[in-house]
Amino acid sequence: MKTRNNRLMIGEIEADQLVKKYGSPIYVYDEEIIRNRFRELKESIPYRKLRIYYACKANTNPHIMKIMLEEGAYIDAISPGEIMMALKAGFKPEQLMFTSTSVTDEDMKFAIEKGVLVNCDSLSQLERYGKINPQSSVSIRINPDVGAGHHGHVITGGPDSKFGIYFDKLHDAQAIAKKHNLRIIGVHQHIGSGIIEKEKFIQAMAMLLKTANEIEGLEFIDFGGGLGVPYKPGQERLDIKKLGMEITEKFTAFCSEYGKELHLYIEPGRYPVAEAGTLLCTVNTIKETPKHKFAGVDTGFNHLVRPAMYGSYHEIINASNVEAEKKQKIAIAGNICESGDVFTRDEHGIVNREMPEIKEGDVLAILNAGAYGYSMSSNYNTRPRPAEILVKGKEARVIRKRETFEHLEFGLD
Repeated sequence: MKTRNNRLMIGEIEADQLVKKYGSPIYVYDEEIIRNRFRELKESIPYRKLRIYYACKANTNPHIMKIMLEEGAYIDAISPGEIMMALKAGFKPEQLMFTSTSVTDEDMKFAIEKGVLVNCDSLSQLERYGKINPQSSVSIRINPDVGAGHHGHVITGGPDSKFGIYFDKLHDAQAIAKKHNLRIIGVHQHIGSGIIEKEKFIQAMAMLLKTANEIEGLEFIDFGGGLGVPYKPGQERLDIKKLGMEITEKFTAFCSEYGKELHLYIEPGRYPVAEAGTLLCTVNTIKETPKHKFAGVDTGFNHLVRPAMYGSYHEIINASNVEAEKKQKIAIAGNICESGDVFTRDEHGIVNREMPEIKEGDVLAILNAGAYGYSMSSNYNTRPRPAEILVKGKEARVIRKRETFEHLEFGLD
C-alpha cells in the first residue's frame, strides 16, 4: 500500500481523485501489479515446457485478458461466454482449454466448433463427447481425493466435491475413450481456491502423477490453480519460489520415469489479479445501534459478494484519511436491502474493525478485489454495476463503462 499526503495511491494517482473523475463506486486495477504477479509466478517454476493458463473466471475484463496475452498466458475457460471473450481479446483457439462442470452437449459443440480442447469433468460428459466428436483428442479432469481452500464452498477435490472423475474410475474413463477412439492427451485436477500452504498442493500433485502414470500418450498434465494471496494484514504469503522449485523437481522426475518430457500446466486465477484490484466507494451514512457503529457506503454485495457469500476478509482503508491517529471500531455496511450486506464480517456475522475515523463523504478502499469481484457482480436490487478503471503509473483509462438504467431495461418492449 502506497500513500501520499495521507491519501491512498493507486499507481501514481490518489484514490479519491479517481472517484472525483470517474464517480463512485468504481473498480480500479493497477496494471503493474498484474504484470509483476504473473511474471513472479512464471519465473518461480523453472520447468522448460511450462504453460500458465489464466483461469479467467477470476476477472474476465477483456483488457485484463489482453495483458495476460501480452505476458504469455493461455486461457482456462469455463463457459462459451469465456471462450468468446478470450477469442475477442486475441487468444487463438489452441491457447484455450474448456473446463466446466454439468456440461451440456451444446456447450461442448460450441467449444469443438471453435477449435478449443475440451477437458471432461465426468464419465457422462466423456461418453457424450465421444459420440459428438469421435476420433479426437480430449483431456480428463481427475478428482484426486484431496481438497483445499479458504472456505468449504471453494474446495473442489475430495469426496464432497462435485468436480472431476474420481481417481478410482480411471479405467472406466479409458474404456469410454477406447470405445470412441479418443486420445486422452491430458489429465487435470483443481483441488480448491485460496491455498496459501504448499503441502496440500504437493499432496494432490503426487496423487495426479500416480494416476497419470497409468495413461499412455499424454502430452500434458494440468495441476490446476488455487494459489492464494494474503487477504488479512500480517498473513504470510505463499512461498511461490519454494513451491515452484518443488513442482519442477517432482515433475521432472516423473517425466524421466514416464519416458517423455510432457508440458506442465497450471491455472492461476486469483494470483495474478486479486491484489491489483480495489473497489472504491463513498461513505454516505454514519449511524449507531447499541452494538455497532455503521458506516454506510454506496456499494454492496451486488458489486462484491465475497464477504456475504464466504465470510471473506477484505482489508478496508479510509483512502481519504489513511494515517489518522484517531481510531474507531466500526462496521462497513453496503446499500443492498439485506442484513448480510456488511463488508466487515466473517462466516458468523458482523465484526467491527478498528479503523481511522470515518466521516460522511470519505472514500473507502476495499482491497484485494481484483479476483471474483466484478466477475461475480450482479444487478441485484436493480442497481447498475460500476465502471472499471485501469491505472498505469500516472495514467488511468476506463476499461468498462459504468452501467446505466438503460442497461437494465433491455428486454422491455
